[in-house]
Amino acid sequence: MPRVKKLDLGMTALDELFMNDKERAENKLPKIFDIPLSEIDDFPDHPYRVLDDEDMQNLMESIRDRGVITPAMVRKKDDGRYEMISGHRRKHASERLGLETLRCEVVEVSRDEAIILMVDSNAQRSEILPCDKGRAYKMKLDAIKRQGQRTDLTSTPLGEKLQGKDALSVTQVSNEAGESQTQIQRYIRLTYLVPELQEFVDKGQMKMRPAVELSYLDEETQRDIVDRIDETEAFPSHDQAIRIRKAFEAGEINYDKVQDIMAEEKPNQKPKFKFSFDRLKPYIPKDYNDRMAEDYVIKALEHYQKFLRKQREQAR
Repeated sequence: MPRVKKLDLGMTALDELFMNDKERAENKLPKIFDIPLSEIDDFPDHPYRVLDDEDMQNLMESIRDRGVITPAMVRKKDDGRYEMISGHRRKHASERLGLETLRCEVVEVSRDEAIILMVDSNAQRSEILPCDKGRAYKMKLDAIKRQGQRTDLTSTPLGEKLQGKDALSVTQVSNEAGESQTQIQRYIRLTYLVPELQEFVDKGQMKMRPAVELSYLDEETQRDIVDRIDETEAFPSHDQAIRIRKAFEAGEINYDKVQDIMAEEKPNQKPKFKFSFDRLKPYIPKDYNDRMAEDYVIKALEHYQKFLRKQREQAR
């Protein structure tokens, strides 16, 4: 893939930023332009979310005080506008500050080359959400495949060894990302989860390994699991996720099966809540003894469970 090469002329990157166009041309360096923000489009299906968090506030303060030191990277589109490759956060921060232009390096690359540049340049972010990383790796591997380097990574079962060109392609991505090949596969599997399960993973509520197993289920079964999580506020363990996947592949899965598996006590599981009888007392007839009160509560819970199930069935 053609890349813009920087010549070693004994200059610092800061020296290069303050060169005029003539000096940059003489030194065969890429031109830097101040491009109107209104003419820069985000990269299509950009996998990395831009968040208005503390890091964004710090970036805005830096740009307000010192401007954009490192230029964003864009490519010119056929319609004359520009497409952002690297610098979505700088663009967003500049827009929030009310700036009109963004300092950019314009590169001449194909769409697939732009995808690879976009993924590689954004990999330097301090924090990347797991599902964002999965989308990025998938986009990069798809781009490599279109360039003629075949890879079946997204359909390769975990633990199976890749052969020939497949292995070489995955090794390349693995080395460049600093992640193991197995971990690359796991991240990509997250892209097959429904949005609700992806959100659980990104928030750290669901672990990677069970999420990967659930990614092999169809959408209906995944949504059954979302419903069960919403009802119980409990997430499947890795072992439970494996058993759910096996039941699905055997054609034996339904909501009741999901419920039964997820209801089983996990190893070393401790009670997640405690409450006193005083909280239940206002809802129980005063003349009930302890046994009658217990039966009353159980029947109330059973009735509520049936109500939730009916609600869920009506929503489908």
